[in-house]
Order: sequence, then structure tokens, then C-alpha cells
Amino acid sequence: MKKNKANRLKVNNKVKALTICLLTASISACTITPGGHVSQIDRNDAEKSFDVAEQINAMLVTPEVINQLRVSKPEAKINPQLEAKVQEYSYIIGHGDVLNITVWDHPELTIPAGQFRSAGEAGNVVHADGSIFYPYIGKVKVAGLSVTEVRDLVTERLSRYIEKPQIDVSVAAFRSQRTFVTGEVKQPAVLPITNVPMTLLDALNSTGGLGPNADWRSVVLTTSGTSGVKEEVLDLYALYQQGDMSQNRLLNHNDIIHVPRNDALKVFVMGDVEQPITQRIDREGLTLAEALNNTGGMNEGTADASGIFVLRASDEPGKLVDVYQLDATNSAALILSTQFELQPMDIVYVTSAPIARWNRVMLQLLPTFTALRNLSDGYDRFRD
Repeated sequence: MKKNKANRLKVNNKVKALTICLLTASISACTITPGGHVSQIDRNDAEKSFDVAEQINAMLVTPEVINQLRVSKPEAKINPQLEAKVQEYSYIIGHGDVLNITVWDHPELTIPAGQFRSAGEAGNVVHADGSIFYPYIGKVKVAGLSVTEVRDLVTERLSRYIEKPQIDVSVAAFRSQRTFVTGEVKQPAVLPITNVPMTLLDALNSTGGLGPNADWRSVVLTTSGTSGVKEEVLDLYALYQQGDMSQNRLLNHNDIIHVPRNDALKVFVMGDVEQPITQRIDREGLTLAEALNNTGGMNEGTADASGIFVLRASDEPGKLVDVYQLDATNSAALILSTQFELQPMDIVYVTSAPIARWNRVMLQLLPTFTALRNLSDGYDRFRD
């Protein structure tokens, strides 16, 4: 009996020792902690490459930080430059256009091919060399001229054959110039440039407006001119919602309006939340409070309210990431989350409370403890 008690005591001591070792390992090392794990890089090699701590901007979310990050809201503005261009606009005739030239009191010149033909069919087509043919005066160079200039030119030449001719010139078909609307619009289209000035707002309305997945704030207008191709990013949210006419443009030949999708406008919510998800930023924007609420909120039983982090790629030279921490243990600080505007590709991470992390470790160790206890009890029964 004394020998059995001694053996039993010896086994129990071993179990206790192993238990203490496991507990010590769980505290001192993270390899048995639940969750993702990446093998550690040799510290010497890491220090040779870069010191991550030196490339991180860490700051608490305070009213001062919110004010620094706040982007000024667009407001209603007029666009004097655009208004001046619209007032001065004059359509320039090009190759492929069809002109309708009317000479009053001379129907044989006005409709030489028959009175039942349309203006587009009976008109004068501007040929590839930029000229038209007209009776009596022959070839007339009209490409690059306005309608008024063509009328004056034809009047001058016909005056040699007709006394005081009364002439009217109009464009029967606009075929030489167009603009393109592509991307996330309801009806992508090729729109002709006519004698009525067309703005970016007019073109988008002609296509039925923006699609449901459009990125309102990053519309790209590509123009080509004597100085080359130019791209300009315009904010349609400011134009449509706030009346900022400075975002509107007068369109010219071969201009391209591209409305991108909002696929890249997303943030990632991870950590101790009810449902980690990827969320899109709509045209109204997305705040930290909205992002957390869309996941079902923090896990009230295990989340650490003082550890709500927003990780953002830093624009500061020499810095890798900006880390913003919101301490929501004070419920009044939650109002700051409604004012913190998230940006595309932000990562929102909610940490777990220390006791929750400890419980996870214990949950992992529980099967080992149970197995050791069963082993000890079995050994005792076997010895008995």
C-alpha cells in the first residue's frame, strides 16, 4: 500500500509539473495561442532590413485628430469659366458633316435633287478634303469654319452670279465630332457634338445617369489637344449633391468620360466583432461607427473596448502605416467614431480583452489536462 501511494503521489507530481510547464509555456510563448500564426523571422535579419516601429505613426483618436483628418465638404459654387465658354460656343464644321444651304428665291439651288428629300439627304456633305461642291461657285473649303463664316463665304462668291443673294446655312447632320461615355452608367453611349454646347452633366444625363455601383468621386475625363492627352478626376458627388459647378466641363471632340466602379472603395473589419466583413464605401462615405455597426458590433463578451484600431497606409515619407486607436471604454468617446471618416483600403481591427485571450488558451489546454488526469486515474486503478 505504501508503495502504491508513493507511485500515485509520484504520478500526481508529474501531472502537476507538466501542467505548470504548459501554463508557463502558454504565458511566455504564443505558439499554443488560438488564431492565425506566421513563423517568426529572425530578429537580426529583420533589424537589418527595417525597423517597423520607426515606420508607424500611432495616435489616439481625439477631437483634435478628427479635426485634422476632416475633409472640407463641397459647397455650391458657380463656374464663370464654363459659363463664358458656353456663351462663346460656336460649332466648328468638320469632315462628314452635312450642310443645308438655302438661297432664297432660288429653289433650283436650294433643293436641286428634289423637294421630297430630307435635308440630310439633299444637303452638301463635307468631303475628306474639308470641302463641299456648290453650283456656280464650285468647291468651297468649309472644314474648320463656323456656320456664320461659311454663310459669309458662300454669299461673297454667289454675289458674282446673283444680285444680293440671301443665304442661310445650317448643319443638317452632325457627323464629324463625338464624345464617349463609358463605365458604370445606365446606357454607355457615343454622343454627337452639335451646335448646342454639351457639358459633362448633359452627357451623363443623356445616358440615363450613373449606375448603382458607380464611384461618384473618381470620374475621369480624358481630353486630347495640342498639348497632348490630359486626364482629370472629377467629383460628381460634389456636382450632383452639393451643386459645385466647378466640377462641370464643356465637352469637345473625342473627349472620354469614364465612370469607374466602386470595387476599390472598400474597408476591412476584422478582429473581435460579431461578423468580420469587407464593406464598400458608398457615395455618402463610411464612418467608423457605421463600419462596426454593419458587422453587428463588437463582441460584448470578449472584445476590448479600449482596443479599436484603424490601420491606414501612410502618405508621410518614410512611414509605412498610420495607426489610430479609439478608446471606447468611455461611452462618450463613441461619438468620435461617428465623425471618423474611413478611407478606401482601411483596416478596422477590434482586439480581444486579456481575459478572453487567456480563456482561449485555457480552452486549448483543457483536453491536455483532461487526458493527463485520465492517465493518472487509470494508472491508479491499474496499480490498485
